[in-house]
Amino acid sequence: MKVSELDYALPEGLIAQEGLSARTQSRLLVLDRERQVLTHRRFEALIECLEAGDCLVVNDSRVIPARFFARRHKGGKIEGLFLRLTEEGTWQVMLKNASRLREEEILTLYSAATVAGSDAEVGLRVLARQDRGVWLVEPETEEETLSILDRYGITPLPPYIRRKDREKEASDRKRYQTVYADLPGSAAAPTAGLHFDQEMLERIEAKGVRIVRVTLHVGLGTFGPVETEEMESHPMHAEEYRVEEKAAGIINDTLAKGHRVIAVGTTSVRTLEASAVQGNVKAGSGWTDLLITPGYEFEIIEGLLTNFHLPRTTLLALVCAFGGTERVLGAYMEAIRQEYRFYSYGDAMLVL
Repeated sequence: MKVSELDYALPEGLIAQEGLSARTQSRLLVLDRERQVLTHRRFEALIECLEAGDCLVVNDSRVIPARFFARRHKGGKIEGLFLRLTEEGTWQVMLKNASRLREEEILTLYSAATVAGSDAEVGLRVLARQDRGVWLVEPETEEETLSILDRYGITPLPPYIRRKDREKEASDRKRYQTVYADLPGSAAAPTAGLHFDQEMLERIEAKGVRIVRVTLHVGLGTFGPVETEEMESHPMHAEEYRVEEKAAGIINDTLAKGHRVIAVGTTSVRTLEASAVQGNVKAGSGWTDLLITPGYEFEIIEGLLTNFHLPRTTLLALVCAFGGTERVLGAYMEAIRQEYRFYSYGDAMLVL
């Protein structure tokens, strides 16, 4: 697939800059592949699209305050994004304005909300450059990683959400998080789940739909830019996932009874498909660099709830693989005409 096939023009005014105060009041565009019908609903109407016996699979990874700021010894400022903690205890990070960094250089973390240097200093020793914009650094402290990020980091909102640093940090820490978030580790939210509140989840379960949690910690594999001409040539970065025995049992029971498994978000899709063995889900944990593009044969899912994605991305390629490129892009054009809200804090799309 040519990456250019996934291009489209979006008016800047349709990029949602913050979440709605009531999560379930987002709009929902429903694409029925079999009947080739588009329906405009409110998100709460998702319940009407579900059937007793269905299994809804969500990603319970918790977003951490992964965006941070540091200064060089000579005063230059560096913006960073924590990606993951390696087995050796070092940090894999993305760094901006870092072209002149040198190995063994010490960066000093500071809070974006205070004057640089007013906090107790924590240094990051630069170890190596791994990839374009990706580095290995080592904290010069015994303090736990999550504790450091909680003090210095802020919510890692995408760059298309244009706000002053910490303008709405307190609300973002809660709103840019699913209500079922549990295991910390994501550098971006699994945004399809942002539309649920606890009451709606309870109503879904009351209908006889089972809700199952899996985990995939969102990192560079999900949001990394595509810089190749063909999507299949894009080198996916591996992300950590986990499927518990109980979750796998419920999913496999759903499949055996002929009911639908509906994934909430592309990260849930990749977790399920990476765990698939002969049409069932195998419990376990590991790392996946699965890249799903048109032509992929899905083993597990029969439905996908997702947000509207940026053009030329692996996320959009996955949705097109499931819904059909022409149908999905046609739905995107209709969503633009109907002025849906796009991207992380935007509206939702259900493909059945």
